[in-house]
Amino acid sequence: MAAVPLPDPGTIRTASCYELERLGVPLPPDEYPLVWEAGDEVALRPTAELEARAAILHVIMGRCFGMPADAAMGWLLGSHLVEQVTPPEWQFLVGGKGDHRSFVLHHDALFGLAWVLGLTRHLDPTVPPDDRFVRQLPNLAADETFAQWRSRILAAPRDPVEVAGLLDLHYCLDWSYLEIERTGGVLPGLVDANAIGQRRWALEWAVVFTGPYHDEPGGWEEVDLST
Repeated sequence: MAAVPLPDPGTIRTASCYELERLGVPLPPDEYPLVWEAGDEVALRPTAELEARAAILHVIMGRCFGMPADAAMGWLLGSHLVEQVTPPEWQFLVGGKGDHRSFVLHHDALFGLAWVLGLTRHLDPTVPPDDRFVRQLPNLAADETFAQWRSRILAAPRDPVEVAGLLDLHYCLDWSYLEIERTGGVLPGLVDANAIGQRRWALEWAVVFTGPYHDEPGGWEEVDLST
């Protein structure tokens, strides 16, 4: 998808802050960085890359909840996705090594990617994923291949400007939810700070910004959520 101009980042940040006020969560400080600068452009990663990342995370979820290692690796091999598996994911898929809980949390990153691909209707920060979106993912139990899945869903990725706007919101929500947990406040719904961070991770990875202050897009494990 070709890069397109982004709207004024200050205007988008104002809209994000209005949403935070509606949710009743604290606003980030005035000096909280903007996600992009005036004049920047945005695109999404290629659809096949987005679909591959979603499929890999779906297999990881399967592995978290009892899918045998040989079945997981066999599916990825048959779908020609092994090269896109990260080293930590490989160690977990093959030998169950790593932080099991951190991989379980990827459920919300997968939900974020499903939204980017147009497979879910919303990414409401107060509502956890429901089981319906899982039916839009590869049917591993029926040995549905990656190619068959792509043909079935006919993904229609969202407008990159829309994704960038939701990224700005989640960038702010990430700060707000962590602040609520730090101060012992009450969250506005059933989604916690970990889930918001995972959704932000997916959105950060999915978009590709171009401009003087943006680096080349990195890998899945290189997404920086420290700010």
